[in-house]
Amino acid sequence: MAEKKKENLEENFKKIEELLHVLESEETTLEQSFQYYEQGMKLLKQCNETIDRVEKKVLKLNEDGGLSELEG
Repeated sequence: MAEKKKENLEENFKKIEELLHVLESEETTLEQSFQYYEQGMKLLKQCNETIDRVEKKVLKLNEDGGLSELEG
C-alpha cells in the first residue's frame, strides 16, 4: 500500500511538471492559465498532504535500539 502512495506522489509531480510546460507555452490563453494554475495548486496540496502523512510515519531509533514512531 505504501508503494501505491509513492506512485501517486510521483504521478502528481509529473502532472505538475506537465502543467508547467503548458503554462509556459505562448499558445496558452489567460483563461486556460488560470485553470491550469488551479489544477496545479490542487495537485500541490495533495502532494503536501501525502508528504505530511509519510513524515508522521517516519520511525526513529529509541534508546534500546528499537524503533518507535517519530513524535511531531
